[in-house]
Amino acid sequence: MVVIDTDIFLLEFAFHRDPRHAVNAEFLVTVRDREPSITVYNLMEILGQLSFNLSPSRLAGWRVWLQEAYGLTVLWPAPAGREADVFFYEEIYAGPLHKMQTQRMSFVDALIIALAERTPGVETFVTWNAQHFRNKTSLTVLTPAEYRADKA
Repeated sequence: MVVIDTDIFLLEFAFHRDPRHAVNAEFLVTVRDREPSITVYNLMEILGQLSFNLSPSRLAGWRVWLQEAYGLTVLWPAPAGREADVFFYEEIYAGPLHKMQTQRMSFVDALIIALAERTPGVETFVTWNAQHFRNKTSLTVLTPAEYRADKA
């Protein structure tokens, strides 16, 4: 399974003049039938960025123009029987803080990559910011261009 980072969808929706846009769009077509996914943290980051330019009703319809249009599975953290306070402490504070201390990454990146790593079947994380994640995760980290070259 492939987890797709926020930057790929922001490039798709908001940065049409970016020189990487064609490769980005081709990647999204290529990955469509390969169980693409995003974490709930990516989802909220995408919606937060796009909320400045989308109507409330368009934003609320994200399942159609994002999830269904790209065949995405949204990955959610599992409480695994933990009490709510323990779950939130570990998910939102302790886990990310540990990643930030040991891997030197942002809070949201720490949330995203930790959830991707814990999800069974996830093997690859695709992002234009590969340098932010390489050697900081057990997952294979590729740019969209590298993914297309590797999996074509």
